Amino acid sequence: MRTSVVIGQVPTGWDLARNLTGIAQVVAAARPGDVVLLPEGALSGYASDLSPLAHLDLDALERGISRLAALARENAVHLFCGSLMREGGAWWNTALYFAPDGQRWTYRKINLAMNERDVLRAGDELPTHTLSLPEGRLEVGVQLCREIRYPEQWQYLARAGVDAFVFLTNAASPEAPAGLWRSHLISRAAENQRFVFAVNVADPAQHCPSMVVSPQGEVLGELAPGRVGTLRVTVDLTQASDWSIGQQRRDVVDLVYRPPYGPDGRGSAHR
Repeated sequence: MRTSVVIGQVPTGWDLARNLTGIAQVVAAARPGDVVLLPEGALSGYASDLSPLAHLDLDALERGISRLAALARENAVHLFCGSLMREGGAWWNTALYFAPDGQRWTYRKINLAMNERDVLRAGDELPTHTLSLPEGRLEVGVQLCREIRYPEQWQYLARAGVDAFVFLTNAASPEAPAGLWRSHLISRAAENQRFVFAVNVADPAQHCPSMVVSPQGEVLGELAPGRVGTLRVTVDLTQASDWSIGQQRRDVVDLVYRPPYGPDGRGSAHR
């Protein structure tokens, strides 16, 4: 089963109208049935300083969400877009999904960044979602930004049956080691034998690439860092496999951890 993924590397400011214009341009580059990705916070805006949330126009944000749904319907695409959302009296960092038939789905980031923890509420679920594509069904799991550092979350999703990981990020720090997050993305794909569809914000300090990685860890396409751009890659979803994770020694790794030494300082206390 083959499908095409469109990665939209765009800037994310606090101007919702401008953000929507950039998103619409990415969707316009897609074809019916494509899976389209926009970065973390692409609709609402996002930055290390989240104080502008206090003045964000909630009505305009709601209209923006309706516009995203319309774009998915009008262009017959499967649209993933990041946005900060106000729900239940709290702000959340979310990935929003819009299907061509009007269906919607939301993932709430469970592992918040340090700058988010006093402002946003963390989710507490790692759900999967099924996309009904022209070629068949695609099961996906979503992760946001710093969740790249927690491989156990990705493996949980792989064991739950996803074919691909959708990764939306807003990673732009001049202090980040060069190539580190790129290596993480390749590892998350290869160790779980799943596709990784990753999109980052267009920023001069961008330290995570926007790219598509195969279950073998092969980079199938990648955008130049820091620049606004769109990437379209067609993938064969039958390459996803349980061959590697199916060989885990779960009789070892599933046991409860105990300190390596007993109270007398001698001997292993592992069981």
